Amino acid sequence: MEMEQLQKDMIAAMKAKDKTRKDGISALISAVKKVAIDEGCREDIKSELVDRVILKELKTAKEQLDSCPADRTDLLEEYKARYDIINEYAPALLSAEEVKAILTEKFSDVIATKNKGQIMKAVMAELKGKADGKVINQVVGELCQ
Repeated sequence: MEMEQLQKDMIAAMKAKDKTRKDGISALISAVKKVAIDEGCREDIKSELVDRVILKELKTAKEQLDSCPADRTDLLEEYKARYDIINEYAPALLSAEEVKAILTEKFSDVIATKNKGQIMKAVMAELKGKADGKVINQVVGELCQ
């Protein structure tokens, strides 16, 4: 996802007077800018950074949705709307089968050691932002048995 696309979508939401969508996209933009400043690339924000921040924000929104009390329907609706908006921009993640195929193809020498920590260290550098960490951990656990 490109930063310019987020900004264009926020402007479109503002013109359409869609406050919920504008707020959700605006929160994404500020999170991306904050991380960009922290990493020292304020002017040239790469799409990998944007994708990484979107996935982090998606995870946060999911946790908010899951931890919200059921009797607070107003908050549930707000969190659900925010989650849906962020989910629109989230990059597609690899499935467990795709992760397993990549691991057996590229990392067969590391997997042969059966050292889960060493495998995770090698694999996460390659798959970070492309697959969910829990899925990777699960697949590595299966391959280590």
